[in-house]
Amino acid sequence: MTNRIIEVTYRISHDSVPGGAPPALEGPLDLQLLRTFLAVYRSGSLTAAARLLRISQPTATTQIRSLERRMGHTLFERLPRGVAPTGEANELAARVAGPLDALETAAEASTAGTASSPPSPLRLAGPAELLGERVLPALAPSVDDEELRLRVRTGLADDLLEGLRAGRHDLVVSTVRPRGRMLLAEPLMDEEFVLVAAPSWAERIGVDRVRRQGCTALCGTPLVTYAEDLPIARRYWRHVFGVRLTHTAAITVPDLRAVMTSVIHGAGVTVLPRYLCQGALEDGRLVALLEPEDPPFNTVYLARRPGASDHPHLERVRAMLVRAARSW
Repeated sequence: MTNRIIEVTYRISHDSVPGGAPPALEGPLDLQLLRTFLAVYRSGSLTAAARLLRISQPTATTQIRSLERRMGHTLFERLPRGVAPTGEANELAARVAGPLDALETAAEASTAGTASSPPSPLRLAGPAELLGERVLPALAPSVDDEELRLRVRTGLADDLLEGLRAGRHDLVVSTVRPRGRMLLAEPLMDEEFVLVAAPSWAERIGVDRVRRQGCTALCGTPLVTYAEDLPIARRYWRHVFGVRLTHTAAITVPDLRAVMTSVIHGAGVTVLPRYLCQGALEDGRLVALLEPEDPPFNTVYLARRPGASDHPHLERVRAMLVRAARSW
């Protein structure tokens, strides 16, 4: 949607304001102020909102202050990092989000096909292993379409979600559910976690022994993980064995594919997502040390910013991933 100023009539009644004050406001209200408000509300940051709207941060700040003067109350509380919406901001967002999103969608539809240059690449982000094993194979056939271009980034979930809020990504595959109202997230798949080792270690430990004794059968066995705080292994120990994991990792490497390779070559035991190690389990390079009736699962989400997207292929890519994930 263009940044030209469009004026709309917006009315706030006595009943919509706590305590019945301030008095009713009626008259033309610059739509750009509302667009900036909604961008700040959803991103939680004046800087991120300015980047999304392609305006300067001082301009965004000035527009928010102008809207606050017009409304007669503060809309955001300034924090050390970002802003927090007030109750009045929550009310305003509830009223204007739907109509503004509809206007954005209508404006995009009216200008579709008139641009002479191809759309910018879609910025997709997620964990490297999941992108490599599931997401990119699902999207690969569509890259033959000259209009669809992808720029893919990998990283940790919290960092990627922050980048999505700030406008650095268009779509994020996340292993954690985004908090708050500033991002939309839909479940994409469930990843099951499996305790695995190479056949030599499985024979040495004894699969039957693990079944009988639980985690005590693993005492003295090297543990391989992708982080010092052992997040996946800790979750497995707590869920399956009902105890707190006290091991120290023998090897840490921030890539689950490297973790798997190390274990295949005899480094010890680890916990991996089944989608990643299924092939190695089937061909015998890895052995599942335990197959509990209630294995631990983690839900993977597909996250995006609310409202109409400024990228013409985002909804298409989202739909392709949701469809493909049904078989994951």
